[in-house]
Order: sequence, then structure tokens, then C-alpha cells
Amino acid sequence: MHVYQRLLRPLLFRFDPEYVHRLVLRAGQMAGSIAPGRAALQSLHGYEHASLRTQLAGLNFANPVGLPAGFDKNGIAPQALAAIGFGLIDIGSVSLLPSAGNPLRPRLFRLPADDGIMVYYGVPNDGIECVARRLATLRLQVPLGLSLVETNTGVPASVDSVIAELVAAARVARKVSDYRVLNLNCPNSGGGFSHFDDPAHLRALLQAMQEVEREGRVFLRMSPPRDPALIDTLLDAIDPFPFVKGIGFYMFPADLATRLKTPLVARERMRGSFSGPANRVATEEAIRQWYARIDRSRLVLIGVGGIFSAEDAYRSIRLGASLVQVYTALIYRGPGVVGEIKRGLVRLLARDGLASVAEAVGVDCPQGRREY
Repeated sequence: MHVYQRLLRPLLFRFDPEYVHRLVLRAGQMAGSIAPGRAALQSLHGYEHASLRTQLAGLNFANPVGLPAGFDKNGIAPQALAAIGFGLIDIGSVSLLPSAGNPLRPRLFRLPADDGIMVYYGVPNDGIECVARRLATLRLQVPLGLSLVETNTGVPASVDSVIAELVAAARVARKVSDYRVLNLNCPNSGGGFSHFDDPAHLRALLQAMQEVEREGRVFLRMSPPRDPALIDTLLDAIDPFPFVKGIGFYMFPADLATRLKTPLVARERMRGSFSGPANRVATEEAIRQWYARIDRSRLVLIGVGGIFSAEDAYRSIRLGASLVQVYTALIYRGPGVVGEIKRGLVRLLARDGLASVAEAVGVDCPQGRREY
């Protein structure tokens, strides 16, 4: 990890971020497609431990540290990503139809003072049929998810058409993935809003999704309401659909600007949504609030947002996250960060006398759950 930060990162940061993103994916594709390449990545970065194993939604995870959608949008390098030690991998987000994403460039910005990025991609992707063909013969040792989103046309679509798109995409995605992630609040596509902030629309989506996912596994990626009292309303919309196995969050902290070190004059030249450690406090608060309310016998929470270290991951787990996902840390810490987080989690579990990561979930949030 230190070699990456001292030598490779300064070189990569001299180039356009989107170009580097494509370059890294192509390198991962090449390395992951051959056995010696995968073995080399595992030798450099692989690390597993019995205490990190967990079982959720009928799936076995060697460890709880995953990659969220956004990094590998088209299923280019999942074998390399598995080889560096992720316990789960989300591909996408992918839409029913191909999309070029937002036309305005640049679409990706670095904020080194904040270890962060601004993302304005607008979910460019090859479309579900093409991505599914790419994944059809893939056999990974870790659970693979496909994140599904509405096609970005630049203008809002009707709720009925979005629902129809997501159901059609899920029908294809189910053939090549272990679980689906419904991306309900992508911050830089679809006109910048979500129909599914409305619990009635969310219920309608899940009702339609039953046709495809009745016996499947679906995770929701959503933006939590500002008012915690509305959490129960959203959970009521989810409750009738047991194929929904868990929830992860997009965070848009109201006080984000006050947390950033990057000067305002530099940020004014950037577009999109922020990803980085400044989101972590809001993420942890969302986990705490939702864990107190969910039916823990059927729903799990996924901690996403600003996780850079084992301590970050462990806080989210102790607050109620069964899985955590890491993205921006890859850019600033390199692929070695995955193993570092896992080694740190093993040390922290042993320090606290816990035999497994599952035992740590929610220990700092013991308050009562919802009544059914």
C-alpha cells in the first residue's frame, strides 16, 4: 500500500481521472483473465481469516468487505477484483439500454485534500444484454451482484416506465448474478431525482419486481430520508416483499460543505456527487437509525461511504452494518487497502473477544427493534 501511495499514485494523479479509471480497468481485465495474473494479485493482496466469514441472504461471504457499483460499470475486471480480496462485488450500475452517460466533460474530479472524488458520470454502461453476455461464463469464488438503474436519457421518465425498465433488466440480470441491487437514487442521472423517495412508488416497484424476484435476492441502494420518522414508512413499503434482503445508502450530508478542506473556488469547477471520508459521519448515523428499526431477522444493512480503514469499517459494523463497501479508498490507498482493512478487522475482533464479524454487528446499537 505504501508503494502505491508513494510511487504509483503520484504518477496516476498526473492524468485525467476518467482516463486513469479506464486504464486501471483494462489492466485488471488483462490480469484477471489469466491464471498467473490472478495468482499474482492474490499473492500480493490476498488475505482471509475464519473470523471474517459470514452468511447472509443464503450466500456465503469469505469476508464482509465489498466493492460497490460505480467502479466496474460493465463487468470488465471482476476476476481481478475478486483476486485482490473483495468478499462481494457489485457490477454496474447497468441500465436496460446502453447509455453514454452525461455528455459534459470532465465527469470525474479528485479532491486530494479530502481524499475524495466528485462523480458526474451519469451511469454510462453497455446495457444489460451486453453486460450479461460478458458475465455469462464467469465463475467467481465470491458473490456477484448486478446493480440496476434506469437508462439515463437526461430527462425524467414516468414512474411506470422506470418500473418496467428495472423489471426487464432484472429478468436478464438474474441469469448471471447472485443478487441484484436496485439503484433507486443515482445522484447524477434521470434528471437528478428519484420516484422511489415516495413509499407508494417504492411499493409499486417491488410489487412489479415480484414477477422476477419472488425467490431471488435484492438489495436496495437508496438515499435515507432527512426525517428519521419517515424510515418506518419506507420499511412498511418493503415489508411485504421477502426477496428484499438488505439496504445500502447514498449519502448527501446537509453539512458536507463545512466538512471539506478543498477550497470553494476549486469545488465550483466540479460537478456531481461527493464520495469520500467526509460522508462517513452521515453514513454511520443512517446505519444507527435504520438498525434500530429494521426486522433484523430478514434485513441487513450495508455500510457504504467514506470507509478507508479497518476502524472505519468496524464502527459501521458495530452500529449495525453486516457488510461494508469500499470505493474511493482504492483510489487513494490502492488495492492493498482491502487486505489492510481485513487484517485490521481480525485484530479488532480479537481485541474485543469476538469470534466472528457476525457477533460484532449492532453491538453498539442494542435498542429495541420495530414491533410486528
